[in-house]
Amino acid sequence: MFTNIEQCVDFLSSLKKGNSTSIPLEVVKSLLHEFGDPERTFKTIHVAGSNGKGSTLNALKEILMHSHVEKIGCFVSPHLERINERITISNTQISDEQFLYYVNKVFAAIDAKNGVYPSFFEIMTIVAFLHFANEKVDVALIETGIGGSLDSTNVIDPLVSIITTISLEHTAILGDTYEKIAYQKGGIIKENRPVVTTVENVEALAVLRKIAEEQHAPIAIFNEDFTAIKTAQKEHTQLFNYAKGDYVINDIELRMAGPHQINNASLAITTALLLNEYENFYITEEAIRIALKEAKWAGRFEEYAHHIVIDGAHNPEGTKALIATLKATYPTREYDFIYAALQDKDHQNSIKMMEEVASSMTFTQINMPNAESAKELAALSHHHKTHFDANWESALKQAVEQKDEEHVLVITGSLYFISEVRTFLKSKVEQ
Repeated sequence: MFTNIEQCVDFLSSLKKGNSTSIPLEVVKSLLHEFGDPERTFKTIHVAGSNGKGSTLNALKEILMHSHVEKIGCFVSPHLERINERITISNTQISDEQFLYYVNKVFAAIDAKNGVYPSFFEIMTIVAFLHFANEKVDVALIETGIGGSLDSTNVIDPLVSIITTISLEHTAILGDTYEKIAYQKGGIIKENRPVVTTVENVEALAVLRKIAEEQHAPIAIFNEDFTAIKTAQKEHTQLFNYAKGDYVINDIELRMAGPHQINNASLAITTALLLNEYENFYITEEAIRIALKEAKWAGRFEEYAHHIVIDGAHNPEGTKALIATLKATYPTREYDFIYAALQDKDHQNSIKMMEEVASSMTFTQINMPNAESAKELAALSHHHKTHFDANWESALKQAVEQKDEEHVLVITGSLYFISEVRTFLKSKVEQ
């Protein structure tokens, strides 16, 4: 039995190495059944996709909060500073005491059953569902871990399923084609429940259409059933027009930077409209406008003083969005990149895209078992000004100290890297 949060988190983190060969969904189903199936006691919205899950979920949460929905549970990953960030109710993180209580309860059930510990994410899923049930949330926004079909979160019957984008990532687990990955992520589509997506890849979209048809699930597709078009760029916000059928909102101000965030915001708006249509929610245009003007998401194009930007662009699709945002926000400046990532990503394409706009490239690494080495990353670079340092902190210190004021320092890659960087920057650089 754990009595302090540090000891508990250390043990849970050790489970990330994943010795379990069980199917996550089956493990979680079995354990939740031991607790009386708490996930069936509250309404849910399910979010899957390669990029944009967190931003979309956060935009929707803000819309619901401004629509006076009192208790909104959110289950997200990864966390940036504290594990408690993963499980919140209307911006209030689960307390250390609550977290310990639920983890100990789960471990007791595991020990009584067979003593085989599932993975970190599976345990976090169960803790989140126990917390949301106990606190009687009005609705919970649930982000998948990897995939969808066999994901440990896929025990719910959501009011709406959201699928953001589909990229070639986690191919060893999800498959090596867009079709295979779409099939896995499309596993969150449920019978007679609406689904909304901004997936644009033709092969992936065809798979999602087929699943929706088989499940008799109404599907709303970006640029077919709803649209979002940027109209202007202001100093701290961008403006866009949204339309779904006869429903039109013009000149919505969005605090989140980058054209991809307009897509994410459009997913949140469309979901809100579906909640109005199918579930008798009362979400107004005013609530949508206020929410999107205020919504922000840590670690996604997060700006610090002296033109320092951090962004968890962890795959080529994310890198493409990051570069588009840099060009829109800092069109006349040069960019110095610092990059660290995990092994299971398409680094070559991400690095190639950065090199095309970079003034310099620095590669580093984080202290995780599956981190790609700085040397291996640098070997993929053909930029004329490439540097690597296995110690991310010394690489960052040097970059900040030597930074040209006319350049933008762009720190990107794994969100686990961004987590470390945020803590460092908060103590060294003002936002």
